[in-house]
Amino acid sequence: MIKQTLGIDVAQKELVVCFGKLFDDFGIELFARKAFCNTPKGFAELLKWTTKLADKELPVHFVMEATGVYHESFAYFLDKLDLKVSIVLPNKVSNYMRTLCIKTITDKTAADAICQFGLERQLEAWKAPNLLYKQIRQLTRERDQIIAERTALKNQLHAESVEAHPNKNSIKRTKDRIKLLDKQVSQIMDELKQIIAQDTELKERVKIICSIPGIGLLTACVILSETNNFDLIRNKRQLTSYAGLDVKEKESGTSVKGKSSISKRGNKYLRKAMHLPSLSAIQHSERYKAIYARLVSKHGIKMKASTAVQRKLLELAYILVKNDTKFDPEYFMDNEKGTEAKTPIPLQSETCSTLTQN
Repeated sequence: MIKQTLGIDVAQKELVVCFGKLFDDFGIELFARKAFCNTPKGFAELLKWTTKLADKELPVHFVMEATGVYHESFAYFLDKLDLKVSIVLPNKVSNYMRTLCIKTITDKTAADAICQFGLERQLEAWKAPNLLYKQIRQLTRERDQIIAERTALKNQLHAESVEAHPNKNSIKRTKDRIKLLDKQVSQIMDELKQIIAQDTELKERVKIICSIPGIGLLTACVILSETNNFDLIRNKRQLTSYAGLDVKEKESGTSVKGKSSISKRGNKYLRKAMHLPSLSAIQHSERYKAIYARLVSKHGIKMKASTAVQRKLLELAYILVKNDTKFDPEYFMDNEKGTEAKTPIPLQSETCSTLTQN
């Protein structure tokens, strides 16, 4: 035996698990299944049951599917014990199950598939996010929900105001709700500023990202919190894929040639946060204005050029944070003139960028 894995199908109230082993001839054996409560007591029972089945000479790899927030408690429980945990996206598991020709889909068959998936693949180990960045992520996502609710109320207020016989009391209540949401947005921004002011390292990294044209405090908070301070990001290509800004193409032979587009299979909050900064950078930065104009003249699609600028800004934020360097607008001007640059760090975002491939 060369590997042992516990596949976990997570539900709101229970954990359905399957224990399997991989041997040196690449043979797989799934031989134990059981259900436990999704509670701290159930976690302890599951760990005790797994210890009895596992070979003590090899570590057990716990693999689970990301199921809303129901998997988080058990994942944090395992991480505190320094056990190897991997969290797999649901679409990867469902696509893998199709290759197994499984006709009956239940919690048990899902646990079997997750276990076999963990045995066959080399999965990244999951680590609990920093509590500071998790708190910022909760606040930025709450603000995003409030903004969406406020927009819906403003649309409702407009419809009620212009109808034939508007109800004054209804309009008043709608305005009061909008004022309440405005107050909550202000409170969230104040909390974010307090959190940033209390941590010196976080404050410096926010300043680094805010030095990029078009990016402000809120966008910097979203970038750092959604990537957990780029903790598990190894390169720019992985970052763009995580944000869903990577290019998706469909070509086969001479008959199939679909239009290229971004995959949108990634963190929607990170992708959404880069939209307005890209428009601001295009409007106020000569460099990004030139990039935007060049791409539009190449293919004539404004949204595609704007998305390319989004990806470029996100990659640059990653490079600057990793190298602890602020953006220097004079560097690129010096580079274009053929002189030696003042700071060599930002150039990596330009020379290694995949934007010109589009």
